[in-house]
Order: sequence, then structure tokens, then C-alpha cells
Amino acid sequence: MAAVVTALVLLVFLAGYRFYARYVGRTIFKDDDPNFVTPAHEFSDGGDFVPTKRAILFGHHFTSVAGAAPIIGPCVAAYWGWLPALLWVVIGTVFMGAVHDYGALVVSAREKGRSVADIAAKVISPRVRLMFLVFIMVLSWLVLAVFAMAIAGLFMAIPTSVLPVNISIVVAVVMGWLLYKRGVPPLIPSLVALVLLYVFVYLGTKMPISLTDVGLDEAASSQTWIIGLFVYSAVASLLPVWLLLQPRDYVNSHQLVVGLGLLFLGLFVAHPNFDAPAVRMSEEGAPAMFPFLFVTIACGAISGFHGLVASGTTSKQLDSLEDARPIGYGSMLGEGALALASTMAAVAGISLVAACKLPGQGEVLDLSWAVYYDSWAHASGNKAAAFVLGGAAFLGKLGLSPLLAQTLMAVLVISFAATSLDTATRIERLIVAEIGEAVGVKALSNPIVATLVGIVPAYFLATAKISNGAGEAKEVAWALWPVFGASNQMIASLTLLVLALYFWQRKRPILPLLIPMFFVMVVTLISLFMHLVSFWTTKNWTLLAMTVVLVSLLLWMGAESLLAFTRGREQPDSGD
Repeated sequence: MAAVVTALVLLVFLAGYRFYARYVGRTIFKDDDPNFVTPAHEFSDGGDFVPTKRAILFGHHFTSVAGAAPIIGPCVAAYWGWLPALLWVVIGTVFMGAVHDYGALVVSAREKGRSVADIAAKVISPRVRLMFLVFIMVLSWLVLAVFAMAIAGLFMAIPTSVLPVNISIVVAVVMGWLLYKRGVPPLIPSLVALVLLYVFVYLGTKMPISLTDVGLDEAASSQTWIIGLFVYSAVASLLPVWLLLQPRDYVNSHQLVVGLGLLFLGLFVAHPNFDAPAVRMSEEGAPAMFPFLFVTIACGAISGFHGLVASGTTSKQLDSLEDARPIGYGSMLGEGALALASTMAAVAGISLVAACKLPGQGEVLDLSWAVYYDSWAHASGNKAAAFVLGGAAFLGKLGLSPLLAQTLMAVLVISFAATSLDTATRIERLIVAEIGEAVGVKALSNPIVATLVGIVPAYFLATAKISNGAGEAKEVAWALWPVFGASNQMIASLTLLVLALYFWQRKRPILPLLIPMFFVMVVTLISLFMHLVSFWTTKNWTLLAMTVVLVSLLLWMGAESLLAFTRGREQPDSGD
């Protein structure tokens, strides 16, 4: 049953690209102009603006948006059963997320590589720009903090993953030098790099690296990994995109395609039944399915972070406007496939797992969906474990040993979380520089200063603790994550509103943008107001104050955006 449903979902994704992407591309985005000069050519500087071949840029964009979130979200949302999760992944990906990513990339390219915030100032009002920038900066701090914490946790839980993940960085730098300094075509070096990665995955199972082996306790190990990850992301964000970011993401895109292929093949070989019920209503102590299912899966359906990547880095590397459809829409379909694999691991693969220990639980358990999802606390606390364990069980059906299979799955998760980590750091540097320009602080335009402004607060969020209102001390980032998960999707709805205004002013049809915008905006506002009530009830004044500020900013930006519809339409710009 699970294999049949998986095949049907993949066919829907293909149909979406073949028909719906072509429809919005031809009728709204007008991306079929081969003579359009992209910002990568117009402002080529060898650093951020670099004309890039379609396959390589697809790899960068795909792996930048396909971080840990589309894995963690569906694993948690499987608490409500398999049917709601899959329906949201399919509908959200094809009709909302992919259109959002595709549109943000096209409009940014048409607007000389400007960010979404900059474009909002043009089509809405100059006041919106600074609000948008500040909100994005804070959101990026949280993304950096949570991804650093997630990677550090996986390094500690699965030490066999440390060697291959770190070796892949060295291999990517060598590959970047070969491609751009020696002129070597990318395919062969990328395949060699992929083979080397898998060799080191095997070697990693023989040579696990754990900081506890050198005398550090768990807390010190976590701190050390988090510091190292922020140092890495800072350096990576300052390097030219061709030296590390592009080649590493290109190799990681191969890894993701191979990994997804093996996962789906293992699923078809195992042919498991759904271990989860189709629908499970929330039990006492768990959040309601509506609206929290939608903001829990988030990046597996639609994410504002994707628009930041599209307008922050990808649009500055776009070689041709015609590349926007496979890169923007196609990458989101790839992320939808990743969310599909994660969901299937959680609702079907989990029953194939041999006895094991779950995070935070000392006893050895024979897993099933009912054991893994016995409570909301366990479902939300286990995070990506269902993907690693259930996915490894699928790989086991192909003959891989349990240790090798789990290492492969962990490397997959970490690689994409790390990709999002340094991409987010680069975006944060550009956003801080824009804020400096807007408020007249020239020092913020310095790349090193802007990078420090990006990572130092993120480090605080990843390490400082706060009461979550239930008598538990959590890192600030984890305590705020549910609020920012909804805020991330609110950014997506506001980006869709900016896109709708942009094309409405150019007399294009905009219903494919307005419908998902209204749905996501309503869902996220309900979610945020429910968080406000929760923080008020538990008397968590710190989180309440932060949420009030965020909701106020969002409502102000939304009101400014809606007022822009009252102004007259412009004549279409030349070349549009």
C-alpha cells in the first residue's frame, strides 16, 4: 500500500512540472525570453554574481532549500497519521511552494538580483523594506541556530558521520578549483567526488569520531561542535561561490538524488503497509491538527526561506531566465520528494526497525508507529530519528548493514543541513548589508562585520537557555521554533503577495499567487495567535513579548501590502 501511494505522489509531482509549471511560466512569469540579460552577466564580479551552468546552479539551489526542515517536519507531523501529511506535502508542493520559489527567482532576476525585501519596497512602500529586512534577519538567526544545533546533535548521536561530512568540504574545494581554474567539465569530477564521499562513509563506520573520547562531556561536546559549525559557515559565506558553495552543492545534489533513489527502491522492495493510521486526532497535551500540521511540515510544502535563497544567492548566479523553471519549480519538487520519503520512513519504515534506543530514552525498544508516536512529547522530541531509522530500514532491504545504512542516512541529513547553514549565513551577510544601507550605517556593509552580526546572535540563540513556560529550560532557539515556523510561512505568504502585486501591476493573471497566499496567511495567523494565548496562559512573558512584536510586524507588512492594491496599475516595464 505504501509503495503504491508513493508511486502515485511521484507521478503527481511529474505532472505538476509538466503542466502547471509550464502554465504559470508562460502566462504569469514570461520566462521564455532567451535574450534577457540576467544579473549574473550584467554584474559579474567573480564573488556573488557568477553566471553558472544550469546543472550546477540546480545543485546549489536544491541542496540549499532541502535542508533538515523537510525531513524533521514530516517526521513530527506523522503524529497525525499518514493521510493529512501526504495531502499537504502534495498540494503544498505543487500549487504553493514550487510556484512561490519559481516566482521569487524570476522576479529577483528581472529586478537585477534584488532581495525580496528590496522588491517589496518598490511594489508596496519604502517603509516595508526595513521591516522585511529586520524580520528576515531575525528569522535567519533562528535558522542558523537550529541547524547548528541539529548538526551538532547528529554528530554526537552518530559519530560515524563526522569523517565523511568533513571530508566532503575538502573534496568540494578541490572540485571548485578544477572547474573554474582548470576548466574541467563538471560531470566527471562530481561523480568522482560522490564516489569518494561514499568511500569515506564506509571508512567512517570503521573510524567514528566522538569528542567524548577525548574527555569532553556531552554539554562541552555540543558547544564545541556548534562553535566549529559557526566558524565554518562564516568562512564559507565569505569565500567566492565557485570555490566551495557551488561544487559542494552540486555533489550534494547527486548524493540526494542517489539517496532518494535508494530510499524509494528500498521502499518498493520492502513493500510495507502503513503502520500509522490514516488520520489520528490530537490527544490531550498535543496541538490541534489544524493549523499546526501545516506549520509543522513547513519546508516540505512551502517556506519563506526558499524565497530568501532564490532572491539572495540563486538569482545572482542565473545564467539564463529560461533556467528559472527547472531550478525554482523543479528544486521544490525535489524537496517535496524528500518530504515524501521522510513521511514514508515515519509511517511505514519505522515498523521495519530492529530494537533500538530513541533520543532521550534509555531503554531498548522494538519500534512501531504506536511506540514511536505514543505521545506528542516523543513525536516532537525525536525529530529526524524516524527518517534515519526508518530510512535505514528501507536501505537494509537492499542488503546494507544497519550501521552503514544509518551512517548514510545521517550523512544525508547533515549534508543538507550544513548546506542551508552556510547559505543562510551568506544571505544574512547580504541582508545585514542592506539594513546598513537603509539606516545609513556604513560599517554594516563590511563583509566581515556583517557576517559577525549574522552569527553571534545565532550562537546566543543556540546556547542560551530560557523557560518554555512549562517549567523546562530550553535553548532559546528551540523554545521559539514553533513561533518562527509559522513566521517562516508568513514570510512565504507575504512574498506571494509581493509577487501578486508585481504581476498585477503588469496586468498578468494572479490567482495562482493569491489563492496560496490567502490560505497560508490565514493558517499562520491562526497559529501565531494560538501561540500568543498559550504564552499568556502559561505566563511566559518573554516569549509572549517576542511573539507580539513579530505578529505586529507581520500585520503591519500585510496591511501595507493590501493598501498597495488600491493604487493604480503601472504600464508593463520594457522587456517584461
